[in-house]
Amino acid sequence: MAHAVRALWPHGRAVAWRLGDRPALGLHAQGRAGFTRAAGGSGPAATARKGGPRLLGAAALALGGALGLYHTARWHLRAQDLRAERSAAQLSLSSRLQLTLYQYKTCPFCSKVRAFLDFHALPYQVVEVNPVRRAEIKFSSYRKVPIVMAQEGESLQQLNDSSVIISALKTYLVSGQPLADIITYYPPMKAVNDQGKEVTEFCNKYWLMLDEKEAQRMYGGKEARTEEMKWRQWVDDWLVHIISPNVYRTPAEALASFDYIVKEGNFGTVEGAMAKYVGAAAMYFISKRLKRRHHLRDDVREDLYEAANKWVAAVGKDRPFMGGQKPNLADLAVYGVLRVMEGLEAFDDLMRHTHIQPWYLRVEKAIAEAPQ
Repeated sequence: MAHAVRALWPHGRAVAWRLGDRPALGLHAQGRAGFTRAAGGSGPAATARKGGPRLLGAAALALGGALGLYHTARWHLRAQDLRAERSAAQLSLSSRLQLTLYQYKTCPFCSKVRAFLDFHALPYQVVEVNPVRRAEIKFSSYRKVPIVMAQEGESLQQLNDSSVIISALKTYLVSGQPLADIITYYPPMKAVNDQGKEVTEFCNKYWLMLDEKEAQRMYGGKEARTEEMKWRQWVDDWLVHIISPNVYRTPAEALASFDYIVKEGNFGTVEGAMAKYVGAAAMYFISKRLKRRHHLRDDVREDLYEAANKWVAAVGKDRPFMGGQKPNLADLAVYGVLRVMEGLEAFDDLMRHTHIQPWYLRVEKAIAEAPQ
């Protein structure tokens, strides 16, 4: 309703000026002239000849204004009804899905999916995967997280890759197409990465598979759609890769990070103790290799700060989110990735030394206020 009021008020004000204020002023001026001429003794016949057409014209203007206001109000009410129908339809679609998210809680890709699910009020169960044994996903030949299992009626679908999960589910919510059909638009493809290792990539993973009307309704124009896709890919290609070098930047930070990972993760007692100390030491040295691979600065905080300020500049000062009045998929992706650093030194430094905090808090609030 708040969005409807904001959308209505500026347009309603303009309509009032065009259809209300100007005709009303014209009618008032004509009425005064009519009374002046009657007092001057023009007589009933002259008044009928001169005042009649003007009064009829004023009445026509008033009637036209009233009809215009009526149709405008009717249009806005119908638009509100359509928005309510779409919300109800989306709620109906989401209620038909039973989702299970297989994750590591501290994984930025998994956090990105949770941000999307929470903002769209999609109920889901979480299975925390043991990062050593990974027995929870032994059913899958795809051995990375996140994985989402989606039950739609009798159909059970496995969604892999965070960006594919988000694109497929958003397409489902907007278009209502069967999820089994939607996932065929994102076929897996084997490729060899820069290190010579075979990896699985997914085609079209930043695209929502919508028809022209659905895309227009969601984005309003091609520029917004292109912008969202560009920054979603930036998150995967760049932002996510500067998180680990920052949270494992020093031995103390690496130990604090693994203390957090062990507390939040699915570890046994012995595994947890080993992970905390051996894992912290290993990741401290691995982070140095990651820094070289991604050509980061000696002080990786500078890359983190630069990325945050670049994002804030892209959002701009004239809109609260990249999506306008509400977060879009790029907003949720950036937020989800940065959120995994909360409670760590890198996150505190990020909030202090960049301009990202106001935007970050707005997204956090938007997710918290999502209807449940």
